[in-house]
Amino acid sequence: METALSAVPDWLTVSRETLDRLIDFVALVEKWTPAINLVSKPSVAQIWDRHVFDSAQLFPLIPDTASRLTDLGSGGGFPGLVLAILARDAAPHLAVTLVESDQRKATFLSEAIRRLDLSATVLVQRIEAMPPQNADVVTARAVAPLSVLCGYAARHLRPGGVALFAKGSRAEAEIAEARRHWAFTLTRHISRLEAEATILELTDLRHV
Repeated sequence: METALSAVPDWLTVSRETLDRLIDFVALVEKWTPAINLVSKPSVAQIWDRHVFDSAQLFPLIPDTASRLTDLGSGGGFPGLVLAILARDAAPHLAVTLVESDQRKATFLSEAIRRLDLSATVLVQRIEAMPPQNADVVTARAVAPLSVLCGYAARHLRPGGVALFAKGSRAEAEIAEARRHWAFTLTRHISRLEAEATILELTDLRHV
C-alpha cells in the first residue's frame, strides 16, 4: 500500500529533511494500519490531507516559549507524532510526550520515534490516571468531547498553559456544554483542510 504525496500546502514550510521524515512516517502508518487500525481504511487514500496536514496545522499555534507538549490519546501519531517531526528541526527545544493506553498503538509510536530519530516519549497509560504532566501545551484530536478534554487539560497543563483541540462540525455544541462546568478564554482557528472543522485554543482554563 502506497499513498503518494502530490504537494505540500503553501502554509506549511518545512525542510527537505522534515518532509522526508513525514513521508517515512506515512509509510510506517500505511504498513501498520492493516494490523492495528491506526487510521480508518477509507481514510488511508487521503492520509496526507485528512491526517498529516490536518495535524500539522496545529504547529504554528504552539507558543515559541513552550518546552513541553503532551498529546492525549495519540493513537496513530496524530497530531502528536506529526508535531514531534515538525519540532525536530523547527523547535528542537520542544519535548513531546505521546499518551496512548493501547499497547499495540504505543508500540507503533515507539517504533516510529526510533525509526525517525525523534525526541519524544510514549506513556502507556490512561489519561485520567497518569501523573500531572505540567505541560506548556496539551493537544488532542478525536479523543473525547470538549467537556472531558477540559478536565484532562486542567490536570496536565501548567498554570498559563494552552490547550489545542481539533474539532469537527459539533464544535459549537461541545463548547456550550463545556462552559456549563468550565471557564476558559477561547480562540477559534478555522481549519485549513475542512470547512466545518476548527481548532479550539483554550487558555485560562478553570473549573466553575
